[in-house]
Amino acid sequence: MRIGFGIPQFGAAAAHVDGTMRFAAGAEERGAASLWTGDRLLVAVDPTVGYGGGPGGPGSVPEQFTAAHDPLALLTAAAAVTGRVQLGTSTLNAPWYPAALLARQAATIDNLSGGRLLLGLGIGWSPEEYDAVGVPMGERGARLDETLDLFDAWWHDDPVEFTGRFASVAPSYVHARPQHVPVYLGGFSPRARRRIAERADGFLPVVTSDVTDLDAAVSAPWADLRAAAAEAGRPADAIGAVLRVNPKPGETAADAAALVRRAAADTDVDHTFVDLMYLADDTDSALEAVEEILGAG
Repeated sequence: MRIGFGIPQFGAAAAHVDGTMRFAAGAEERGAASLWTGDRLLVAVDPTVGYGGGPGGPGSVPEQFTAAHDPLALLTAAAAVTGRVQLGTSTLNAPWYPAALLARQAATIDNLSGGRLLLGLGIGWSPEEYDAVGVPMGERGARLDETLDLFDAWWHDDPVEFTGRFASVAPSYVHARPQHVPVYLGGFSPRARRRIAERADGFLPVVTSDVTDLDAAVSAPWADLRAAAAEAGRPADAIGAVLRVNPKPGETAADAAALVRRAAADTDVDHTFVDLMYLADDTDSALEAVEEILGAG
């Protein structure tokens, strides 16, 4: 099992963002396989929708999300001091960003890192975050589809030409191309599943310690996606998977390590990463968690 870690970027760890490069270099030195960032912008005082799409109201979003740093900036910093680990987003809320600018950012990070970027995309759940970036939340699925369309043109066509609902590109030369950026997608709705099967390089399942049947939560939907990809005329093995392990408040690095071991034993996934949001408040405690989890694996 390849084991990676989320770069500390939320909550108390946000105050120690100047330790990002030390964390990235230290995690790679200790044997981490990958480093990851997420995408949060703000927490409304009285959220309309709670974390992950649950009921809203005060306290329905983790307090840690009230302080958050930019995911792509953190990956750029990590790229500068590492040479081996994969660098990923899980997930970047693609509809918030102009697709052409996001295509350029991804190409730059991929080339800076020597082709190590994995771009995990999602659509988020917070209406207040969509309001803050000036994007109608009701358009988020359509905007993600168009982003994928524009990526195909921006990264592969010469000249690039694109006409979409939200953006257009006149015939243009764009020669700063990525080496190769796998695009993984999150999501559980039927539409999201179809999008993964038909268009993505992989999907991003998430588990917590209270998931009792990891095979049903991870391996079974992955098998379904691979079958759907084959039905759509793609190779079944075109759909990869990276599993995110989310410790819960009050859990420890030992608890996270135990869940990683369960995932290795009970699923077909060979790459997982541990979110450190509840396990570390600064660079030193984050590296201690990395060392303990890798040592227990």
